[in-house]
Amino acid sequence: MQSIMMNWQQLISNKRLGQEHRHPERHDDRTEFKRDYDRLIFSAPFRRLQNKTQVFPLPGSVFVHNRLTHSLEVASVGMSLGNDVTKQLICRHPELKDTLFAEIAQIVATACLAHDMGNPPFGHSGEKAMQTYFTEGPGSDLQREVSHQFWDDITHFEGNANTFRLLTHQFRGRRPGGFVMTYSMLASIVKYPYSSSAPSKKGKFGFFNEEKDVYRKVADELGIICLSGPGEPLRYVRHPLVYLVEASDDICYEIMDIEDAHKLKILSYEETAQLMLSFFEEKEQEHIQRRIIDEGLTDDNEKIVYMRACVIGRLENECVRVFVEHEKDILNGTFESSLIDHISETPNEAYKRCASLSVERIYKSRPVLDVELSGYKIMETLMSHFIEATRHPERFYSKQLISRVSSQYDIYSPNLETRLMAVIDYISGMTDVYALDVYQKICGISLPIV
Repeated sequence: MQSIMMNWQQLISNKRLGQEHRHPERHDDRTEFKRDYDRLIFSAPFRRLQNKTQVFPLPGSVFVHNRLTHSLEVASVGMSLGNDVTKQLICRHPELKDTLFAEIAQIVATACLAHDMGNPPFGHSGEKAMQTYFTEGPGSDLQREVSHQFWDDITHFEGNANTFRLLTHQFRGRRPGGFVMTYSMLASIVKYPYSSSAPSKKGKFGFFNEEKDVYRKVADELGIICLSGPGEPLRYVRHPLVYLVEASDDICYEIMDIEDAHKLKILSYEETAQLMLSFFEEKEQEHIQRRIIDEGLTDDNEKIVYMRACVIGRLENECVRVFVEHEKDILNGTFESSLIDHISETPNEAYKRCASLSVERIYKSRPVLDVELSGYKIMETLMSHFIEATRHPERFYSKQLISRVSSQYDIYSPNLETRLMAVIDYISGMTDVYALDVYQKICGISLPIV
């Protein structure tokens, strides 16, 4: 059992990474956390999320979610969760009123915007292709040429860790501190605060070894409890706001995937309505159905939209209740699993049904599998060509290929690990469309038309 208790006043800090000792002149009334939000919204990596697959293929005649729309929705739910938690905890801790604690909703919403920014093209399929290039593919013989820590990083490549790198790493031509975000926002995106040498039971980790000192600096400043001893791989408990970011994501991806599946006719109206209503007791179900009639909704898609809104509201309230009830456990680092896992029985069982159905009917559906298969092959090919080029930069073809890489990536470094990481940064930052375009060109499938 942890005997140390984290402190809200220390956990919420507007100190900026890379500007710890600077106080730049401000010309408006935005808070530092609102500046974080605005900085992300207008950034190129965030904008690129519009061409990254969420689950289903990028839209044809029916618009479904991509990483951008998903992130915006997650941020909306995160704002609600943060607001409601703040109100309830200020009633419990009135001394937190008029402190930075009141900015929790903005911090959570910003972290929600950022949570998928490090994901490679083609989602988990792309992530797996990058990992298995080194564990099962031609990159396996690189193990003899790199450090153990670097090998842990690349063989467990993680979109979550890549998000932290994207926001904090000083790429060439960029300012120190990366995006120069606040400490609390950065801590709130690290879902798995472990190094790649000591990942979670699911094989997840939160930061590459190159960024471990950055995370340590942030965590120690905020008073986040450290779990590792001297000489052990770095492990911390979560910053409390991570639970709210995670809950926002859990709510949106599960429920919105069901809605998308209905739009694409993978699920019938009857199946979808039954799933949505199962989050409520019988009297609440009847009330929702009456409201649909009173609202004059006759289109099946609009009915599902209304039910989906009710479900998100229910899950949001449940997660707020769990967070507030378990505040002490969260602050001393002993709270286990996610907020969703602790919600009331009826919505919990309904959520599990949605998750089970999603695996069987959505994630294994032909359109999704086709994208995963194609995406895996595209990513595997890109990794193979670009990694080979960095290993033998003196070759003619390598020089041609490397010249495509943006100057922000240190692809010409004399250090092999730096060059390999530059390839990973470059490929993981691609959109699905750009990855496909590069794949077709290097495979001679298409030629640029002038």
